[in-house]
Amino acid sequence: MISGSTVAVRPSVRAAVPEDAALILQITLEAWQGKVHQSSSVFRETANDVAQQLAEGGGYVLSVAGAPVGSVRFSPVPGAWEVRRMAVLPEHRGQGLGLVMMTCVIAEAARRGVSELRLAVRHDQPRLIEFYAGMGFALAPEIEYAHANPASPPPTVMRLGLAPGSA
Repeated sequence: MISGSTVAVRPSVRAAVPEDAALILQITLEAWQGKVHQSSSVFRETANDVAQQLAEGGGYVLSVAGAPVGSVRFSPVPGAWEVRRMAVLPEHRGQGLGLVMMTCVIAEAARRGVSELRLAVRHDQPRLIEFYAGMGFALAPEIEYAHANPASPPPTVMRLGLAPGSA
């Protein structure tokens, strides 16, 4: 729950649809602006790119008090899903919203029989390694992240194994 001065608000999460692409792109760009280097491929994405990612895999939009404040995407790769572009607007960080979205991704992956989630932490975001480790992700240097930006240093890849029927 998110506490306000007198009211606590529960975030809501819904599955993203391709029509959410422009919204998700807007959230991602606002959340990542000033946090990651401008060489990130996120700054070259279009709403069409996001719609295609959603159609191939999926994603979630997180709202607080009815206002969209976060998003996450995932894409299938052989034997796993890659979690991509998790974003929470700056004014809503530090409230556990990333964990709320990741819990949804984990549950959906388990429901669909996906055995592993993978994600990549950009070289300029090392503090996120601890964040994801707290969710159970482990370093996986032997894995090459399928959606890595070839114009950036290689990311730190992490993985989370999912037990069958763990949803």
